[in-house]
Amino acid sequence: MTSETSSNRFSFSQARTIIADLQQPKPAIYWIDFLLTIVVGHALFASVGYCLRNLEWSAPVAIWIAIAYCGIVLLYLRATMFIHELVHLPKDAMQGFRVTWNLLCGIPFLLPSFLYYPHVEHHRRKHYGTEHDGEYLPLSHRSRWMVFLFMLQGLVVPPLAVFRFVVLSPICWLIPGARQFIHRHASTMVIDPFYRRTDGGSKVMRVVVLQEAACFAFCIGFFSVHFSIGGLWNPMWLFVYALGVGGVTLNAMRTLGAHRWTNDSGEMSFQDQLLDTLNYPERPWFTELWGPIGTRYHALHHLFPRLPYHNLGEAHRRLMADLPADSPYRETVRVSLWQAIYELWSRAGHSGGRHFVSTDAPGGQMVA
Repeated sequence: MTSETSSNRFSFSQARTIIADLQQPKPAIYWIDFLLTIVVGHALFASVGYCLRNLEWSAPVAIWIAIAYCGIVLLYLRATMFIHELVHLPKDAMQGFRVTWNLLCGIPFLLPSFLYYPHVEHHRRKHYGTEHDGEYLPLSHRSRWMVFLFMLQGLVVPPLAVFRFVVLSPICWLIPGARQFIHRHASTMVIDPFYRRTDGGSKVMRVVVLQEAACFAFCIGFFSVHFSIGGLWNPMWLFVYALGVGGVTLNAMRTLGAHRWTNDSGEMSFQDQLLDTLNYPERPWFTELWGPIGTRYHALHHLFPRLPYHNLGEAHRRLMADLPADSPYRETVRVSLWQAIYELWSRAGHSGGRHFVSTDAPGGQMVA
């Protein structure tokens, strides 16, 4: 969505002045929010394990498992979204929180923080929406089938994650030449299957090896314990897979509504990038469930990537109150996620799927 008039009307310096005092993260909020979220989620998960091991199947048990499932998906999604904050925090800030997050969430969910390091490319003005951005696809110019397939990724991502850390990690350790290929093609959280990760420095690679070893050890321990308890047909396998599918699918829906996905022509201006992103400030009691840890303020986040999640609501309210009435920032607001997804679906339908396959993108990528 390109608009020279809108570009001329937006003042980044004015917006920055309005929210200048909101830039500092408050560690206590991060710790309390994350620990409450992950502890309650793990407690619900343990309760389901107890039901499946010790109780006979009955209507009350089934109802409890269904309720617990919904709660676990929402809580685990919220806990997982802290990975987004870790990338944008200063590198040396909150080291204890980074380690704790990986131990309680990143490693058990096979989502260690190194997978998300390339997210910063999504925020580089010259990279956004180009082949250098692994988190962008021009879905508005693609077939509706691509939007549909995007929603189905939850069916394959959980087993691919297990494959990445149980099979590919040992290959990296035993066959040194495989490291470079796997690092480029199977070590990043992306939505563009053709994205190739650049090589990391020695410090990054030490973190990668340490975290993938922890994920490998966790998988072996988890599978061994539950196999010894329930055998090959342990119903816990199905429940864990269903959790993975639910979490990835919900996050895919959130991602579809984060952008308009209109760029199909290379580099965009800063203002056009803003107009390609969306905010959902209304009904926080609901939008915070599917867009936790500030992800429902995606347009605002692209304006100020270092703004801590707990200040995004206040920052949005100030901008809406103090920016000019014709500010393009106001065009980023949506009330409903379904509204944004429907708009995307309509645009994709009008495109006729003319560019269903990209001929420019290099390589291949496993989404892990």
